[in-house]
Amino acid sequence: MKQNLRALSLFLLTGTLQFTFAQSSAKPVYVIVHGAWGGSWAFKKADSLMTAKSAVVYRPSLTGQGERVHLASLEVGLTTHINDVVNMILYEDLHNVILIGHSYGGMVITGVADRVPERIRKLIYLDAFVPEHGESVVSMQGARADWVMKMASNGYLIPAWVKPEQAPPKDVPHPLKTFTDTISLTNTKRLSLPVTYILTVAKGVDASTDDFALQAERAKKKGWPVVQMEADHNPQWSAVEALVELLLKVSK
Repeated sequence: MKQNLRALSLFLLTGTLQFTFAQSSAKPVYVIVHGAWGGSWAFKKADSLMTAKSAVVYRPSLTGQGERVHLASLEVGLTTHINDVVNMILYEDLHNVILIGHSYGGMVITGVADRVPERIRKLIYLDAFVPEHGESVVSMQGARADWVMKMASNGYLIPAWVKPEQAPPKDVPHPLKTFTDTISLTNTKRLSLPVTYILTVAKGVDASTDDFALQAERAKKKGWPVVQMEADHNPQWSAVEALVELLLKVSK
């Protein structure tokens, strides 16, 4: 009887130690949400570098974007894209997620945080929009949205910089509805999540004139740390090594 008890105690102790070790040694989980016209392919190099540094990275492509361009339709809206990421988190059963949103992706991760705050460890806005309840990309931009609306054609925002014969991977038309849909934010639990804002500013440019300077100001007013890095709006291409180092640093 005593031997059985000792064996059971050892089993329970060992199991506890193994569970504790597994919990403490778990790799950080990153979910990166790309911006408008893009796709998960845009962060392929960043993924590779982060994985090499023992991170686990997920890169969902939003409906109608990237390799999911064949699913594009006039019905794709902001909620569609929020659902894309929420469902990936739920079906992959991810927890303690470091959720990163680039540019338009800031709209998406804000909605995701409102839906599943219990699954998220931290939010990182990468040169991204920081919306409030009832706002859309267009309403946040005001007169600055004129350049976006000039790209609108038949319900899509057409990237003029992409040549018709250009082969994938490439930017693709973005559903206009995602820019005009307003975001609904009702879960106050998201407000307790840690957040960092990264403002990218090209070399020699006054940060106050940057396209996302107003979004960084919003972040500051919320009390979020704002970090500035030298790069254009797409550091995943122009300064990917520096971006990865910064993402790993601010996510600790």
